[in-house]
Amino acid sequence: MMQHSTLAQAIAWASGLLQSSSESAKLDAEVLLLHILQKNRSYLFAWPEAELNAGQQQRFATLVARRQAGEPVAHLTGEREFWSLPLYVNNSTLIPRPDTETLVEQALALPLSAQAKVLDLGTGTGAIALALASEQPGWQLIGVDFSHDAVALAEKNRQRLGFEHVEIRHSDWFSALADQRFDLIVSNPPYICENDEHLSQGDVRYEPLSALVAQDEGYADIRHIIEQAQTYLEPHGYLMFEHGYQQAAGVQQIFAQMNYRNILTIKDMAGCDRVTMAQKPQ
Repeated sequence: MMQHSTLAQAIAWASGLLQSSSESAKLDAEVLLLHILQKNRSYLFAWPEAELNAGQQQRFATLVARRQAGEPVAHLTGEREFWSLPLYVNNSTLIPRPDTETLVEQALALPLSAQAKVLDLGTGTGAIALALASEQPGWQLIGVDFSHDAVALAEKNRQRLGFEHVEIRHSDWFSALADQRFDLIVSNPPYICENDEHLSQGDVRYEPLSALVAQDEGYADIRHIIEQAQTYLEPHGYLMFEHGYQQAAGVQQIFAQMNYRNILTIKDMAGCDRVTMAQKPQ
């Protein structure tokens, strides 16, 4: 990078370098630069001729090189926004993705009580539970994860946002939830087949396989949850999953085998099957 580079020059330089390794090169460059500057996006438009000092240039160049090597932007900045909430992220769990907001939207659209009891299985960063909490201050929410590091991260996010009606626990799916019943159980479980070619592409290379991959062609954890959830659902309670875009029929079939009713699949904003839900059997 040239010395005394302006913000506009720095973005142009970084965008050029990232063009071959990122589908969002300019946005990546802007996010990394704003992270260095600790400013919001409007600053780039208001002060394109502002100059970076030598230290800022060096730090920016280091981040750009790491992004060029494939590291996710969220890991480089330590943050990702989800449902307009700022969340800390790290490599202990999945980076929250916009597709998952489809699950949040559908959960909020259900005819639940203002004091509903809700469980988020495999909470990761806490993104789903915290997004629901931000919209429903009367809901009692529990987010669980098998990873101790993920539990610590989700609790850090809960404290950051100040949501006292959310509890984060360590649990192997339902293992720490004896005798509890919920009006809604949501989950974004591992659902990728272990030989899926996408595991060697993009950000998922830097995310834990345990949060991505499931046996039985990606259905093992979904099947386990569907089988076990009946014990933990209130009468007429709902179970809702995010899943792969080609898995809707498979998830519906498992629900049907377990006699769930009102089975429904919802598409995400890209028009792909993304969320399937059902109600506890009578």
